[in-house]
Amino acid sequence: MRLGAPRRHEPGPSTHRFLREVVRHSAGRCTALCLIGVATATAELVMPFLLGHAVDALLTDRQAPWAVRWTVLAAALTGTLIAAQAGEALLTGTTAARTAAWTRGRLLRHILAVGPPAQDRFSPGDLASRVVSNAAHTGAAPAAVAGLLAAGVTPLGALLVLTLLDPWLGAAFILGMPLLVLLLRAFVRDTSDSVSRYQRVQGEMAGRLLETLRGARTVAGAGTIRRERSRILRPLPELGGHGHRTWRVLGRSTARAAAILPLLQLLVLAAGGLLLTAHRLTVGELLAASRYAALATGIGMLVSRVNDVVRSRAAADRVAEVLAEPATAHGTRRLPAGAGTLEFRGVAAVRGGRTVLRAVDVSVPAGSSLAVVGRSGTGKSVFAAIAGRLADPDEGVVLLDGVPLPELCRDELRRAVGYAFAQPALFGGTVGSAIAVDPTTVPRQTVVSAARQACADDFVRLLPDGYETACRAAALSGGEVQRLGLARAFAHSGRLLVLDDATSSLDTVTERRIGGALWHGLDGRTRVVVAHRASTAARADLVAWLDGGQVRAVAPHAALWCLPEYRAVFEPPCTEDDRPTPALLLDQGGGGPGG
Repeated sequence: MRLGAPRRHEPGPSTHRFLREVVRHSAGRCTALCLIGVATATAELVMPFLLGHAVDALLTDRQAPWAVRWTVLAAALTGTLIAAQAGEALLTGTTAARTAAWTRGRLLRHILAVGPPAQDRFSPGDLASRVVSNAAHTGAAPAAVAGLLAAGVTPLGALLVLTLLDPWLGAAFILGMPLLVLLLRAFVRDTSDSVSRYQRVQGEMAGRLLETLRGARTVAGAGTIRRERSRILRPLPELGGHGHRTWRVLGRSTARAAAILPLLQLLVLAAGGLLLTAHRLTVGELLAASRYAALATGIGMLVSRVNDVVRSRAAADRVAEVLAEPATAHGTRRLPAGAGTLEFRGVAAVRGGRTVLRAVDVSVPAGSSLAVVGRSGTGKSVFAAIAGRLADPDEGVVLLDGVPLPELCRDELRRAVGYAFAQPALFGGTVGSAIAVDPTTVPRQTVVSAARQACADDFVRLLPDGYETACRAAALSGGEVQRLGLARAFAHSGRLLVLDDATSSLDTVTERRIGGALWHGLDGRTRVVVAHRASTAARADLVAWLDGGQVRAVAPHAALWCLPEYRAVFEPPCTEDDRPTPALLLDQGGGGPGG
């Protein structure tokens, strides 16, 4: 559904379950907040009683000891109220911070557990918005719920005391109660919808901003800064509309409450004045009744508390939406002894409503190499993702040494499969730790050896602190980042290595140098390589030729090279006038069977 569409969004059962889980996580602090809130409300209810008795005692006999005692008790209770409110504010802040941290951790763990499929549903910017902003608002839920429960004690208690003082006082106030109930109901309905829409549009803008930041060089090179700025800010009027609507709802509700509440107090005071003239109330009791009427009208002040709960619920809805995505399930099996035989059996994959792979049957013998080739859009990257279970097929199964990948436990799977990508992300504080991933299990000698195989050792040693250079301080080109990604894959000691366009930024000479390690120096590991150059395919043991989502053939490159359709896979699209010569094809990596 398009953001901002007129259909009203209602939080589902998963949202309510998650909110209950959030509140349960902070049950101790939430209970403490409720107790402090109830104690504060009780003290506020006792205060008019003490003041009323002090006034009656002073009017009767100023020298009476009870007059002094009632006044001292009122002063002591005031000090207690101040301390309780300060403690409540401190506990509210710490509870919100701790719960927000727990929510962020829970959400981040689930996003990582879902894996790459999470980005099929949510953009990175939207996920970042949910982890940062929505998790913070969700973290305020326990304190908001506790505050709402405690806030209801004061008006209800005041109404009860008014009725005990005289039923006519309670009746006078109850006369206007339906108006307050309708006010709160309308506020919750309208605010929930506006806040939910506001947060969703905010997430969309965050997603657009992150996309632009990731492509900042492209934007600068193309001179499209103004167009990108307009694209990012295009939802701003819609965002402003939802924000203004929220404030209008709040302002309208506050204005109505400000009009209704004084009328209720006047009704109570009028009834109290009549009872005073009839000698059914004392002056002190009338003073107490006026104060209780003010406290009872505090039900209108619940608007702010309800607003906090509404915001937390809307944020929790966005968090729960991500948590509802099924995490990648793993089994408990371990791999048997073997060297990495990979099998695709009847594999099919659908992406964006389009079948990109269908009925794929491929077997890669242990220790051999498979080049995956095909024109753009034929499913090469999907094939690579499914090979190491970065994604699951919609049909069929992938086996490693006879074990279906979903049946492997997570640690066993990730130890067995290594990956290198076209745009690798460098995690870790230093270049060395980015290659090792886990420096505690990968010794420095292995890191340096892998860097040499990936032709990265020379430029790493030229960095200010060599392998100890912070990743942020290392100004690296795209090709150098790719070589570090390859080094990380080479340092991986698993059975299967998958390279998804991992040499696209390398020049032909560097690629040939790295090819020596890739094809002959990886200790017999099975390799699946997404290839765009004929020279790369020529060095593989087998080629899987994808065409229209199906495997057209699985054979050595030399056997396929005689087919014109296969050779056309490596030819750039061009007109008859611009068709390159065979020599130019060789310069571009479009060599024949010998590479």
